Amino acid sequence: MTQAAPQFQAFRDGPVVERLDVSVYRIPTDLPGGDATLTWDATTLVLVEATAADRTGLGFTYGSPATAPVVGHELAGLVVGHDAFDVPAANDRVSRALRNTGRPGIAAGAVSAVDTALWDLKARLLGLPLVRLLGAARDEVPVYGSGGLTTYDDTQLERQLRGWTDQGIDRVKIKVAESWGRHEARDLHRTALASRTVGDTAGLFVDANGGYTRKQAVRMAAAMAGLGVTWLEEPVSSDDLSGLREVRDAVTADVAAGEYGYGLPYFARMAASGAVDCLQADVTRCGGVTVWLRAAAVAEGLGLHISGHCAPHLHAHVAAAVPNTRHLEWFHDHVRIENMLFHGTLDPRGGTVTPGASGEPGHGLTLNRPAADLHRIA
Repeated sequence: MTQAAPQFQAFRDGPVVERLDVSVYRIPTDLPGGDATLTWDATTLVLVEATAADRTGLGFTYGSPATAPVVGHELAGLVVGHDAFDVPAANDRVSRALRNTGRPGIAAGAVSAVDTALWDLKARLLGLPLVRLLGAARDEVPVYGSGGLTTYDDTQLERQLRGWTDQGIDRVKIKVAESWGRHEARDLHRTALASRTVGDTAGLFVDANGGYTRKQAVRMAAAMAGLGVTWLEEPVSSDDLSGLREVRDAVTADVAAGEYGYGLPYFARMAASGAVDCLQADVTRCGGVTVWLRAAAVAEGLGLHISGHCAPHLHAHVAAAVPNTRHLEWFHDHVRIENMLFHGTLDPRGGTVTPGASGEPGHGLTLNRPAADLHRIA
Protein backbone atom coordinates (compact mmCIF):
# COMPACT_ATOMS: atom_id res chain seq x y z
CA MET A 1 0.00 0.00 0.00
CA THR A 2 2.85 2.39 0.70
CA GLN A 3 4.05 2.13 -2.91
CA ALA A 4 0.65 2.39 -4.62
CA ALA A 5 0.13 6.11 -4.19
CA PRO A 6 3.47 7.19 -5.78
CA GLN A 7 2.92 4.82 -8.74
CA PHE A 8 -0.57 6.17 -9.31
CA GLN A 9 0.68 9.73 -9.08
CA ALA A 10 3.37 9.01 -11.65
CA PHE A 11 0.73 7.61 -13.97
CA ARG A 12 -1.31 10.76 -13.54
CA ASP A 13 1.53 13.07 -14.54
CA GLY A 14 0.68 12.97 -18.23
CA PRO A 15 1.03 15.77 -20.78
CA VAL A 16 -1.40 18.62 -20.42
CA VAL A 17 -3.47 20.19 -23.17
CA GLU A 18 -1.64 23.36 -24.17
CA ARG A 19 -3.94 24.79 -26.86
CA LEU A 20 -7.42 24.37 -28.20
CA ASP A 21 -7.90 26.07 -31.56
CA VAL A 22 -11.08 26.29 -33.62
CA SER A 23 -11.67 27.19 -37.27
CA VAL A 24 -14.67 27.16 -39.61
CA TYR A 25 -14.92 26.07 -43.24
CA ARG A 26 -17.85 26.45 -45.64
CA ILE A 27 -17.82 24.18 -48.68
CA PRO A 28 -20.33 24.59 -51.54
CA THR A 29 -22.21 21.49 -52.62
CA ASP A 30 -21.36 19.90 -55.95
CA LEU A 31 -25.10 19.76 -56.74
CA PRO A 32 -28.05 21.46 -55.04
CA GLY A 33 -28.81 19.51 -51.85
CA GLY A 34 -32.17 18.61 -50.37
CA ASP A 35 -34.11 16.00 -48.43
CA ALA A 36 -37.62 15.74 -47.05
CA THR A 37 -37.54 18.91 -44.98
CA LEU A 38 -34.51 21.04 -45.92
CA THR A 39 -32.50 22.29 -48.88
CA TRP A 40 -28.93 23.59 -48.86
CA ASP A 41 -26.16 24.78 -51.17
CA ALA A 42 -23.18 24.54 -48.80
CA THR A 43 -22.01 22.60 -45.77
CA THR A 44 -20.14 24.06 -42.79
CA LEU A 45 -17.44 22.14 -40.93
CA VAL A 46 -16.17 23.39 -37.55
CA LEU A 47 -12.71 22.04 -36.78
CA VAL A 48 -11.10 21.75 -33.33
CA GLU A 49 -7.36 21.19 -32.90
CA ALA A 50 -6.08 20.14 -29.47
CA THR A 51 -2.33 20.33 -28.86
CA ALA A 52 -0.08 18.76 -26.20
CA ALA A 53 3.60 17.80 -26.22
CA ASP A 54 4.07 18.70 -29.89
CA ARG A 55 1.15 16.53 -30.99
CA THR A 56 -2.18 17.78 -32.32
CA GLY A 57 -5.48 15.96 -32.37
CA LEU A 58 -8.34 16.83 -34.73
CA GLY A 59 -12.07 16.76 -34.18
CA PHE A 60 -14.89 18.36 -36.09
CA THR A 61 -18.61 18.74 -36.37
CA TYR A 62 -20.94 19.68 -39.19
CA GLY A 63 -23.22 22.54 -38.21
CA SER A 64 -23.53 26.24 -37.61
CA PRO A 65 -20.52 28.59 -37.50
CA ALA A 66 -21.95 29.62 -34.12
CA THR A 67 -20.40 26.40 -32.79
CA ALA A 68 -16.94 27.97 -32.90
CA PRO A 69 -17.53 30.66 -30.23
CA VAL A 70 -18.89 27.99 -27.88
CA VAL A 71 -15.61 26.12 -28.26
CA GLY A 72 -13.43 29.21 -27.93
CA HIS A 73 -15.31 31.12 -25.23
CA GLU A 74 -16.92 28.43 -23.09
CA LEU A 75 -15.00 25.16 -23.47
CA ALA A 76 -11.35 25.91 -24.20
CA GLY A 77 -10.64 27.26 -20.72
CA LEU A 78 -12.02 24.07 -19.20
CA VAL A 79 -9.72 21.85 -21.23
CA VAL A 80 -6.42 23.72 -21.56
CA GLY A 81 -4.09 22.86 -18.68
CA HIS A 82 -5.72 19.52 -17.94
CA ASP A 83 -4.29 16.02 -18.43
CA ALA A 84 -4.56 15.10 -22.10
CA PHE A 85 -5.12 11.44 -21.21
CA ASP A 86 -8.26 12.01 -19.12
CA VAL A 87 -10.72 12.50 -21.97
CA PRO A 88 -13.89 11.28 -20.20
CA ALA A 89 -13.18 13.73 -17.38
CA ALA A 90 -12.89 16.56 -19.89
CA ASN A 91 -16.13 15.50 -21.54
CA ASP A 92 -17.93 15.54 -18.21
CA ARG A 93 -16.42 18.91 -17.28
CA VAL A 94 -17.43 20.71 -20.46
CA SER A 95 -20.87 19.08 -20.56
CA ARG A 96 -21.67 20.20 -17.03
CA ALA A 97 -20.47 23.72 -17.79
CA LEU A 98 -23.14 24.08 -20.47
CA ARG A 99 -26.04 23.62 -18.06
CA ASN A 100 -27.33 27.17 -18.44
CA THR A 101 -26.14 27.65 -22.01
CA GLY A 102 -28.19 24.68 -23.16
CA ARG A 103 -26.38 21.54 -24.25
CA PRO A 104 -28.47 20.23 -27.20
CA GLY A 105 -27.81 21.49 -30.70
CA ILE A 106 -24.92 23.86 -31.28
CA ALA A 107 -23.35 23.33 -27.86
CA ALA A 108 -23.47 19.55 -28.26
CA GLY A 109 -21.66 19.90 -31.57
CA ALA A 110 -18.96 21.90 -29.79
CA VAL A 111 -18.59 19.25 -27.07
CA SER A 112 -18.44 16.53 -29.73
CA ALA A 113 -15.68 18.23 -31.73
CA VAL A 114 -13.62 18.87 -28.59
CA ASP A 115 -14.06 15.33 -27.30
CA THR A 116 -13.08 13.76 -30.63
CA ALA A 117 -10.03 16.02 -30.90
CA LEU A 118 -8.93 14.97 -27.41
CA TRP A 119 -9.30 11.25 -28.19
CA ASP A 120 -7.32 11.76 -31.39
CA LEU A 121 -4.68 13.67 -29.42
CA LYS A 122 -4.41 10.93 -26.80
CA ALA A 123 -3.95 8.26 -29.46
CA ARG A 124 -1.29 10.35 -31.20
CA LEU A 125 0.56 10.92 -27.92
CA LEU A 126 0.61 7.17 -27.38
CA GLY A 127 1.51 6.44 -31.01
CA LEU A 128 -1.55 4.25 -31.56
CA PRO A 129 -4.35 4.17 -34.10
CA LEU A 130 -7.50 5.20 -32.27
CA VAL A 131 -9.08 1.79 -32.79
CA ARG A 132 -6.09 0.18 -31.03
CA LEU A 133 -6.41 2.61 -28.13
CA LEU A 134 -10.13 1.87 -27.80
CA GLY A 135 -9.68 -1.84 -28.48
CA ALA A 136 -10.94 -3.39 -31.70
CA ALA A 137 -14.00 -5.62 -31.81
CA ARG A 138 -13.65 -6.09 -35.59
CA ASP A 139 -11.14 -5.39 -38.34
CA GLU A 140 -13.54 -4.11 -40.98
CA VAL A 141 -16.61 -1.88 -40.79
CA PRO A 142 -19.37 -2.23 -43.41
CA VAL A 143 -20.47 0.99 -45.10
CA TYR A 144 -23.50 1.99 -47.11
CA GLY A 145 -23.54 4.55 -49.89
CA SER A 146 -25.75 7.46 -48.88
CA GLY A 147 -27.06 10.44 -50.80
CA GLY A 148 -29.78 10.14 -53.41
CA LEU A 149 -31.02 13.60 -52.52
CA THR A 150 -34.50 14.72 -53.49
CA THR A 151 -32.98 17.55 -55.55
CA TYR A 152 -31.28 15.10 -57.93
CA ASP A 153 -32.82 14.35 -61.29
CA ASP A 154 -33.03 10.76 -62.49
CA THR A 155 -29.72 10.87 -64.31
CA GLN A 156 -27.87 12.29 -61.30
CA LEU A 157 -29.45 9.73 -59.00
CA GLU A 158 -28.61 6.80 -61.24
CA ARG A 159 -25.03 8.01 -61.71
CA GLN A 160 -24.47 8.26 -57.96
CA LEU A 161 -25.96 4.83 -57.27
CA ARG A 162 -23.78 3.22 -59.92
CA GLY A 163 -20.75 4.99 -58.48
CA TRP A 164 -21.26 3.14 -55.21
CA THR A 165 -22.07 -0.25 -56.65
CA ASP A 166 -19.08 0.02 -59.00
CA GLN A 167 -16.94 0.29 -55.84
CA GLY A 168 -18.48 -2.91 -54.49
CA ILE A 169 -20.63 -1.14 -51.89
CA ASP A 170 -23.60 -3.45 -51.43
CA ARG A 171 -25.98 -1.13 -49.57
CA VAL A 172 -27.28 2.22 -50.83
CA LYS A 173 -29.68 4.83 -49.47
CA ILE A 174 -31.79 7.55 -51.05
CA LYS A 175 -33.90 10.35 -49.59
CA VAL A 176 -37.70 10.22 -49.77
CA ALA A 177 -40.70 12.14 -48.33
CA GLU A 178 -39.88 15.13 -50.51
CA SER A 179 -41.51 18.40 -49.33
CA TRP A 180 -42.82 16.87 -46.10
CA GLY A 181 -44.30 13.91 -47.92
CA ARG A 182 -46.27 15.89 -50.50
CA HIS A 183 -44.85 14.06 -53.53
CA GLU A 184 -45.60 10.41 -52.94
CA ALA A 185 -45.64 9.53 -56.63
CA ARG A 186 -42.14 10.94 -57.14
CA ASP A 187 -40.92 9.14 -53.99
CA LEU A 188 -42.11 5.85 -55.47
CA HIS A 189 -40.72 6.68 -58.91
CA ARG A 190 -37.28 7.43 -57.48
CA THR A 191 -37.33 4.35 -55.27
CA ALA A 192 -38.26 2.20 -58.26
CA LEU A 193 -35.46 3.78 -60.28
CA ALA A 194 -33.00 3.06 -57.48
CA SER A 195 -34.23 -0.53 -57.27
CA ARG A 196 -33.77 -1.06 -61.01
CA THR A 197 -30.34 0.59 -60.94
CA VAL A 198 -28.81 -1.50 -58.16
CA GLY A 199 -30.78 -4.68 -58.91
CA ASP A 200 -29.55 -7.62 -56.89
CA THR A 201 -26.12 -6.06 -56.31
CA ALA A 202 -27.10 -3.93 -53.30
CA GLY A 203 -29.63 -3.61 -50.51
CA LEU A 204 -31.89 -0.57 -50.80
CA PHE A 205 -32.43 1.88 -47.92
CA VAL A 206 -34.63 4.98 -47.76
CA ASP A 207 -34.51 7.97 -45.41
CA ALA A 208 -37.63 10.10 -44.88
CA ASN A 209 -35.99 12.56 -42.47
CA GLY A 210 -39.19 12.62 -40.43
CA GLY A 211 -41.23 13.89 -43.38
CA TYR A 212 -44.15 11.46 -43.34
CA THR A 213 -47.14 11.21 -41.04
CA ARG A 214 -47.61 7.93 -39.19
CA LYS A 215 -50.13 6.21 -41.48
CA GLN A 216 -48.56 7.74 -44.56
CA ALA A 217 -45.26 6.15 -43.55
CA VAL A 218 -46.95 2.77 -43.18
CA ARG A 219 -48.60 3.05 -46.61
CA MET A 220 -45.38 4.17 -48.28
CA ALA A 221 -43.34 1.45 -46.58
CA ALA A 222 -45.79 -1.18 -47.85
CA ALA A 223 -45.40 0.12 -51.41
CA MET A 224 -41.62 0.31 -51.09
CA ALA A 225 -41.35 -3.21 -49.68
CA GLY A 226 -42.21 -4.50 -53.13
CA LEU A 227 -39.23 -2.53 -54.45
CA GLY A 228 -36.82 -4.24 -52.09
CA VAL A 229 -36.52 -1.56 -49.38
CA THR A 230 -35.21 -3.11 -46.15
CA TRP A 231 -34.25 0.01 -44.13
CA LEU A 232 -36.67 2.82 -43.31
CA GLU A 233 -34.95 5.72 -41.59
CA GLU A 234 -36.90 8.31 -39.64
CA PRO A 235 -40.25 7.55 -41.27
CA VAL A 236 -41.74 10.06 -38.82
CA SER A 237 -40.07 12.57 -36.54
CA SER A 238 -37.50 11.02 -34.22
CA ASP A 239 -39.14 13.03 -31.41
CA ASP A 240 -42.30 10.97 -31.91
CA LEU A 241 -41.27 7.72 -30.23
CA SER A 242 -44.80 6.35 -30.09
CA GLY A 243 -45.17 7.10 -33.81
CA LEU A 244 -41.89 5.37 -34.62
CA ARG A 245 -43.04 2.37 -32.59
CA GLU A 246 -46.37 2.34 -34.44
CA VAL A 247 -44.60 2.36 -37.79
CA ARG A 248 -42.06 -0.24 -36.71
CA ASP A 249 -44.80 -2.60 -35.61
CA ALA A 250 -46.57 -2.26 -38.97
CA VAL A 251 -43.75 -2.57 -41.53
CA THR A 252 -41.29 -5.24 -42.63
CA ALA A 253 -38.31 -2.92 -43.17
CA ASP A 254 -36.02 -2.18 -40.24
CA VAL A 255 -36.85 1.19 -38.69
CA ALA A 256 -33.89 3.35 -37.66
CA ALA A 257 -33.47 6.72 -35.95
CA GLY A 258 -31.22 8.53 -33.48
CA GLU A 259 -29.08 10.90 -35.54
CA TYR A 260 -30.41 13.91 -33.59
CA GLY A 261 -29.39 12.55 -30.22
CA TYR A 262 -27.39 15.14 -28.27
CA GLY A 263 -26.79 13.13 -25.11
CA LEU A 264 -26.95 9.66 -23.61
CA PRO A 265 -30.46 9.92 -22.06
CA TYR A 266 -31.89 10.48 -25.55
CA PHE A 267 -30.43 7.19 -26.77
CA ALA A 268 -31.54 5.34 -23.64
CA ARG A 269 -35.14 6.52 -24.10
CA MET A 270 -35.19 5.69 -27.81
CA ALA A 271 -33.60 2.26 -27.43
CA ALA A 272 -35.82 1.29 -24.49
CA SER A 273 -39.01 2.48 -26.21
CA GLY A 274 -39.01 -0.29 -28.80
CA ALA A 275 -39.25 2.37 -31.52
CA VAL A 276 -36.26 1.26 -33.59
CA ASP A 277 -34.61 -1.88 -34.91
CA CYS A 278 -31.25 -0.13 -35.21
CA LEU A 279 -30.10 2.87 -33.18
CA GLN A 280 -28.23 5.62 -35.01
CA ALA A 281 -25.75 7.93 -33.31
CA ASP A 282 -23.66 10.77 -34.71
CA VAL A 283 -20.22 11.25 -33.17
CA THR A 284 -20.25 14.90 -34.27
CA ARG A 285 -23.46 15.62 -32.31
CA CYS A 286 -23.90 13.15 -29.48
CA GLY A 287 -20.91 14.17 -27.35
CA GLY A 288 -18.03 12.76 -29.34
CA VAL A 289 -16.27 9.43 -29.07
CA THR A 290 -16.97 9.22 -25.34
CA VAL A 291 -20.75 9.32 -25.66
CA TRP A 292 -20.94 7.37 -28.93
CA LEU A 293 -19.33 4.39 -27.22
CA ARG A 294 -21.77 4.68 -24.34
CA ALA A 295 -24.72 4.86 -26.74
CA ALA A 296 -23.44 1.70 -28.42
CA ALA A 297 -23.33 -0.03 -25.03
CA VAL A 298 -26.91 1.05 -24.28
CA ALA A 299 -28.00 -0.38 -27.64
CA GLU A 300 -26.10 -3.62 -27.09
CA GLY A 301 -27.66 -4.06 -23.66
CA LEU A 302 -31.10 -3.94 -25.27
CA GLY A 303 -30.19 -6.26 -28.13
CA LEU A 304 -29.91 -3.55 -30.78
CA HIS A 305 -27.33 -2.72 -33.41
CA ILE A 306 -25.89 0.77 -33.79
CA SER A 307 -25.11 2.62 -37.01
CA GLY A 308 -22.78 5.60 -37.44
CA HIS A 309 -24.53 8.61 -38.94
CA CYS A 310 -22.56 10.62 -41.54
CA ALA A 311 -18.98 11.95 -40.92
CA PRO A 312 -17.66 8.50 -41.89
CA HIS A 313 -13.99 9.12 -41.16
CA LEU A 314 -14.74 10.04 -37.56
CA HIS A 315 -16.99 7.02 -37.09
CA ALA A 316 -14.75 4.34 -38.55
CA HIS A 317 -12.56 3.77 -35.48
CA VAL A 318 -15.36 3.88 -32.90
CA ALA A 319 -17.54 1.65 -35.07
CA ALA A 320 -14.72 -0.92 -35.17
CA ALA A 321 -14.46 -0.80 -31.37
CA VAL A 322 -17.95 -2.14 -30.58
CA PRO A 323 -19.39 -5.58 -31.37
CA ASN A 324 -22.89 -4.39 -32.29
CA THR A 325 -22.03 -2.02 -35.14
CA ARG A 326 -24.21 -2.72 -38.16
CA HIS A 327 -22.61 -0.24 -40.55
CA LEU A 328 -21.64 3.39 -41.05
CA GLU A 329 -23.02 5.93 -43.47
CA TRP A 330 -20.78 6.75 -46.44
CA PHE A 331 -22.59 10.06 -47.02
CA HIS A 332 -21.72 11.64 -50.36
CA ASP A 333 -21.50 15.25 -49.16
CA HIS A 334 -19.32 14.47 -46.15
CA VAL A 335 -17.10 12.01 -48.03
CA ARG A 336 -16.45 14.66 -50.66
CA ILE A 337 -15.61 17.28 -48.01
CA GLU A 338 -13.42 14.97 -45.94
CA ASN A 339 -11.48 13.86 -49.01
CA MET A 340 -11.03 17.51 -49.93
CA LEU A 341 -9.92 18.85 -46.54
CA PHE A 342 -7.96 15.95 -45.05
CA HIS A 343 -5.15 13.57 -45.85
CA GLY A 344 -5.50 9.97 -44.69
CA THR A 345 -9.05 9.24 -45.78
CA LEU A 346 -10.31 5.67 -46.17
CA ASP A 347 -11.13 3.53 -49.21
CA PRO A 348 -14.61 1.94 -49.20
CA ARG A 349 -14.05 -0.37 -52.16
CA GLY A 350 -15.53 -3.76 -51.44
CA GLY A 351 -18.12 -2.24 -49.12
CA THR A 352 -15.99 -1.98 -45.98
CA VAL A 353 -13.32 0.25 -44.47
CA THR A 354 -10.42 -0.89 -42.28
CA PRO A 355 -9.55 1.80 -39.75
CA GLY A 356 -6.03 1.73 -38.40
CA ALA A 357 -4.69 -0.43 -41.23
CA SER A 358 -2.17 2.25 -42.20
CA GLY A 359 -0.70 2.27 -38.71
CA GLU A 360 -1.06 6.05 -38.51
CA PRO A 361 -1.82 7.24 -34.97
CA GLY A 362 -5.21 8.64 -33.99
CA HIS A 363 -8.01 8.51 -36.51
CA GLY A 364 -5.39 9.01 -39.23
CA LEU A 365 -6.64 12.33 -40.60
CA THR A 366 -4.37 15.36 -41.03
CA LEU A 367 -5.58 18.71 -42.27
CA ASN A 368 -4.75 19.61 -45.86
CA ARG A 369 -4.24 23.28 -44.96
CA PRO A 370 -3.82 24.73 -48.46
CA ALA A 371 -7.06 23.09 -49.60
CA ALA A 372 -8.87 23.93 -46.37
CA ASP A 373 -7.79 27.57 -46.38
CA LEU A 374 -9.62 28.08 -49.67
CA HIS A 375 -12.87 27.50 -47.76
CA ARG A 376 -12.06 29.02 -44.37
CA ILE A 377 -14.55 31.62 -43.13
CA ALA A 378 -13.44 31.96 -39.48
